[in-house]
Amino acid sequence: MTIHIRQSKGKKDRIVPLADAMAQGLKKYLMAENPHIWLFNGKEADGKYSVRGLSWVMRENLKKTSITKDVNLHSLRHSYATHLLEQGINIVTLKELLGHADITTTMLYLHVAQCPLIKPHSPLDTLYNYKKQNNE
Repeated sequence: MTIHIRQSKGKKDRIVPLADAMAQGLKKYLMAENPHIWLFNGKEADGKYSVRGLSWVMRENLKKTSITKDVNLHSLRHSYATHLLEQGINIVTLKELLGHADITTTMLYLHVAQCPLIKPHSPLDTLYNYKKQNNE
């Protein structure tokens, strides 16, 4: 349930989680299109989708929404990172998913994310509550 993205931003490979809903859609797509070299074929001679083509697809689909912000392809990466942070992912795990060499690059996403504050507590309280719930 992962996707291996080859030679993405910074010419780095990445392995990212694949959602169940996306896996179902990809299975249907693979059966219908039967791609050979690239997952998504474009009009270029080498068969891959161009950045210009992807930008066009995004612009056309944005016209169908009520989104008024200036959005580009890189906005998807920012949204992915921000949503993961807001859902409680560890910043180090996010760093690896995004392929950042330095944690300070990943930390830039913290100013955008609206993470709930968690009340500080003692780890001993957590252990005590765990034992109490499991009748130990």
